[in-house]
Amino acid sequence: MVKVIIGHKGSGKTNMMISLANDQSEKVDGSVIFINRNSRLTCDLKYRIRVVCMEDFPGITDSDEYIGFIYGIISSDHDIETIYIDSILKFPNFSLGDLPRFLERLDAISKNYGMDFVVSLSADKEEMIGVDFSKYEILNQ
Repeated sequence: MVKVIIGHKGSGKTNMMISLANDQSEKVDGSVIFINRNSRLTCDLKYRIRVVCMEDFPGITDSDEYIGFIYGIISSDHDIETIYIDSILKFPNFSLGDLPRFLERLDAISKNYGMDFVVSLSADKEEMIGVDFSKYEILNQ
């Protein structure tokens, strides 16, 4: 399942994701992955969570490459329970127009591999034209 956290900068999305990931890491046998733009959250997340800092992978510049990167993570760990993706709309060359297809692809990956995604989106729901929110669980509304 794909779960989303929606709101503009400063609305508490990242703190909510950190709390969810930390809580989940204590309850699951599998892996919890947290993808962030940089390493600033590393100390806030529990040691059992694998933190992936996207600044370490500057060659990933658009949504297609990002999806390929997620497949790479999945291929290296078959016990993933949840992948948290923080602030996807703040990545270079990723726009609101890319969002509907990106979320649909995450949903397909989720169903195919039996894992969840939690994605924070820095925008208002009304700005995300083309996204069918009936397919996704909104965690903060």
